Amino acid sequence: MAIRTILVAVSGGTASNGAVELACRLAKRHEAHLEGFHVRIDPRVVIATMAGDGFGMGMPLAGQWADQIMADAASLASRTKATFLSAIAGHGLSLATTPSKGRTSAAWHEETGYAPNLVSRRARFFDLVILGRSERVVEQSHTDTIEETLLHSGRPVLLAPAKAPAAIADAIAVGWNGSPEAVKTLALSLPLLAAARAVSVITIGDKKEAVASLIDYLAWQGIAATHINVPSVSGVGPGQQLLAAARDAGADLLVMGGYGHMPWQEFVFGGATREIVGVSLLPLLLSH
Repeated sequence: MAIRTILVAVSGGTASNGAVELACRLAKRHEAHLEGFHVRIDPRVVIATMAGDGFGMGMPLAGQWADQIMADAASLASRTKATFLSAIAGHGLSLATTPSKGRTSAAWHEETGYAPNLVSRRARFFDLVILGRSERVVEQSHTDTIEETLLHSGRPVLLAPAKAPAAIADAIAVGWNGSPEAVKTLALSLPLLAAARAVSVITIGDKKEAVASLIDYLAWQGIAATHINVPSVSGVGPGQQLLAAARDAGADLLVMGGYGHMPWQEFVFGGATREIVGVSLLPLLLSH
């Protein structure tokens, strides 16, 4: 299935820049409709959280805080929208709200509330979701919005670095272990794979389940893929090995299944998803 609609979550922080840039490029390449989605902070949630943390506030003070939070949120939303509009104009995308197949367009949408929940729900109605990774959270395993969207949207999620790379989805590496998550992500990534110049299927150690069948399947889709097997190295996690192999293959996008276990199990037992999301500056396409 083709990519007709793309959602890019724009917080207004450093994470937004790379995400919007890659979203614009992919929208043009696939003649897709792009929506910039911004979630304003709900002052009631902030005040309730602070009260729960022991910061007692009387009604007048709470009201003053709410007014200030709302004013700051409105200012951030205005600046973020202006940045998004500037980016789409730079890529020649025009604003449109009426669906029109085969014509690249863009739109802006705002809601107020808790971003992880709202982004994951909104994402369900788009072919591709693009989220940014702030330079401030590199080396952390995840952010709430990334994890919620990956686990509950049912859609492929592309994680973009804060600074957009020179190319995107031109040379794609596919991490393969035969898991249901890997199969689903592969299927969802077919439009990107079909448009790529080069596709590499990477396996680690003896995790070479059905690779020949996978290569044949991709060939039937018109995708010529090569297989790269990386021997397991004691003391080196599979995520690190997969990232290194993708870089060695010259990939500008790594496709892999996300969270084969539930997140708490990944935290306890490790896992390639957390390992890769926590350190990679290479764009990642994930699904669960």
